[in-house]
Amino acid sequence: MTLSTTMPARLDVETLADWLSRTDAPRLLDVRTPAEFGTAHIPGSYNVPLDLLREHRDELRQHLEDDVVLVCRTGNRAGQAETLLTAAGLPNLHVLEGGVTAWEKAGAPLRRGSEKWDLERQVRLVAGGLVLTGIVASVFFPKAKWLSGAIGSGLVGAAATNSCLMGQMLSKLPYNRDASCDLQSVLRELEG
Repeated sequence: MTLSTTMPARLDVETLADWLSRTDAPRLLDVRTPAEFGTAHIPGSYNVPLDLLREHRDELRQHLEDDVVLVCRTGNRAGQAETLLTAAGLPNLHVLEGGVTAWEKAGAPLRRGSEKWDLERQVRLVAGGLVLTGIVASVFFPKAKWLSGAIGSGLVGAAATNSCLMGQMLSKLPYNRDASCDLQSVLRELEG
């Protein structure tokens, strides 16, 4: 078990890249959906989707004794994962500021797979589609405007709470899931 007492809780790309090249390299947990992870991820990272982590944080905690760096697209979901794992008693957590987006922008290496839409883009498509549907439908059915209002209030709530119910629901769709990303598969990878 190697714990870093010198690394900050928030890491920039340069600090993480340097740390990954050392013998005391941390474990990288990418908390995005399997579809997002399959599109592009930092080499050596493990995919532990946020909903799986949320549901099984106590089991996962037993396999995370070394330093852990949490990664997502921009840092938002990694921050949520940090909160969950801290509450489960894991003290050795770090978050990559700016996530995979910052990593890619800095020109750091990524392992690429087949291109799929990230969860944030899916949320924008569904929310925008529902708002547009509500507006168009309200021409014929005036009460349909409330659909647009409900989606708008949901987006305000998502911003205020820094969480997204629609994103959580979309992450459960088959497009965003992978059969190899269940608890037992993840635990086997973490042990290996």
